[in-house]
This record gives sequence, structure tokens and C-alpha cells, in this order.
Amino acid sequence: MTDTSAAHGIPISGGPKSLRVLSTTDLAGIDISLADVVATVEGAYRTLHAGQSDNPRKLTVKPQDGHSVSYAMLGRDGSRNVVAIKTSYKHGLDKGREEQRYYTALTIYDDTTGLPVAMMDCSRIGSLRTPAVSALLARECAAPASRSALVIGTGTQGRLALPFLLTTLPGLDRLMVFGTHPDGIAAVREELRVHFPDRDIEIVTDVREAAADADVVVATAGAHTLAAVEAEWLKPGALSVLVGHGLAPSTLHRADRVIATSEAQMNVTGTDMADVDGKLPAVDSEFPPVLAGITAGRLSSTERIFAYNSGLVVTDIALGHHFAQLAIAQGLGTEVPLWQ
Repeated sequence: MTDTSAAHGIPISGGPKSLRVLSTTDLAGIDISLADVVATVEGAYRTLHAGQSDNPRKLTVKPQDGHSVSYAMLGRDGSRNVVAIKTSYKHGLDKGREEQRYYTALTIYDDTTGLPVAMMDCSRIGSLRTPAVSALLARECAAPASRSALVIGTGTQGRLALPFLLTTLPGLDRLMVFGTHPDGIAAVREELRVHFPDRDIEIVTDVREAAADADVVVATAGAHTLAAVEAEWLKPGALSVLVGHGLAPSTLHRADRVIATSEAQMNVTGTDMADVDGKLPAVDSEFPPVLAGITAGRLSSTERIFAYNSGLVVTDIALGHHFAQLAIAQGLGTEVPLWQ
């Protein structure tokens, strides 16, 4: 049995009692441009700002010893008429990177037909969505004529940070990377050359010196990083974007302007940036109205701006739905009679 979504032309195989499962391997072979990812993510933000989508606050579970963390995020994309839930589970936060375990999945339902679309591994979705958001933040909040960028960390997020930044800020001509893992550094360089064959990275060892020269700093490192850029290291007009770790709390508390993808999520997941009283400053604007042109990302060329990139599930839904469309059109995935 095959049904088709009238709204988006997505073939749903198996009917209401089956679910299309898209594995890591299924999604790995799908070709998608960085510009396409940026446009999809930007569209999700604009739809949310227009009041057509729903992005409730995420639920978090974490044991007292902090060895794991779990999230559940439900959302609805009003332009695509789909509902989805994303789950995320990370284990081994008290151990080294090689001993950690991470699982994330996205399940999407078509809210026009009432049928399931797909359940997929969400790791590639997240690895693309997050640096795309950082690149959009840079496009809207970086100082005019920004030329240099520093990426802290060489993990999953660090590897795509520069290709996405170059997609939205093609004028960048100095690309700096701070990392301590040789394999990660090699992967960052290779990823950049895949998308921009004529560009290369500059490996830096002095974070303070590099931060002082950077127009844009994107901190993507893991919790065990030794890097912690302080506010006074940043030059006037610098934009610092926090994705993971690598920025000290002073970059937030002493910023001239604070932008967050979601203030509520920053208050949940950004507690490590709190002051001595355990408080976070209020944001000057959330990012959706900045993209919509309602509020300004930057008021002057000399403002030091802090941007908190926590990710919103509506961006996962939009990008995941786009991947599902591409995958199903190519006949990828496995039908599972989940409800039979």
C-alpha cells in the first residue's frame, strides 16, 4: 500500500501501521549542498517567527553524577505541516571522547494525511543544522567586512563550521582553528577542501593571540577543552558564537549585545556560563526576529556580540523532513511494521 502526501508529494510506503526507518548509512549517501541546508534552516526560523510553527521548551534528564544527559524535543513545522519528536541521549560525559556514546533520533509525522513519514538517525541532521545556524548568526551579527574567523574544537561541529561560515561570509580570508586532536585537525582541513578546494586552515596554538585577531569566534569544543576565551581578549566588533565549549563566561556577561536562538533553552543548557550568583543575563534579542528584520543583530561596528546557538527542534524537523523527502524519492530506508 502506498499513500502520498497531498501537501508535499512525499510517498509514504506501508500505510498507517508501518514506519520508514532511515539509518545512518541511508542518510550518508544523500547529496545536499551547504547553501540548501542554510536555506532550509533559515526557512524554519522564519516560519517560527511568523507564528506558524511550535517549538516548546526541551525536556532534560540528567543523573546527579552527571555521567549522562537526555533530551526530548517536540515540535511542529507549520509550513511543511509535519509534527516530529527528537530524542537525544549522551552517555560517558565523565570520560574521554572515545569512551562516550551518543544516540539521537527524529520521528516525523505528516499532519495533513495523519501518516508517519519516517524515523531517522538524527546525527547528520544535527551535524549540518548547528553549523548552518552559526553561519546565519555570523551573517546577521558579524561586523561589516569581517575577514577572519577562529574555530575552537575539531569534533563533529568544528569540522563543518568553516565551510558553512564561508557559505554565508565568503569574504573571510583568514581561517584559524584551535584543536588538540591531530585526527580532528586533519578532518577539519579535509572537510574544508571538500567544499572549498582552494582554501586551507591555519592551525593556532595560542588561543588568546588568535582570538584577538578574529572577527568571528565559534566555540565548538567538548567539555574537557582547555580553551576559554575571555572577554578582554576579543577585539572591538568581534562576534563570539557558543555552540559547545571554549568561551569563558565573561564573553557573555561583558558582551555589548547578547543574541540567543532561544533564551529559554539558553537558561536550561547554558548554566555553565552563569555568574558567581548562578545567573545568566537577559538576551537583547532572540534570533528569529533578527532574521525576520524585526530586531537588529548588531547596532554598531564596534559592539562585542555574544551569540548562543542552542539549536531549535523546528530546524531539525525542517532539515530532517527535507532529507526524508530525498531519501524516499531514492527508495532508501526500511519499512518496519511497527504498529502491526
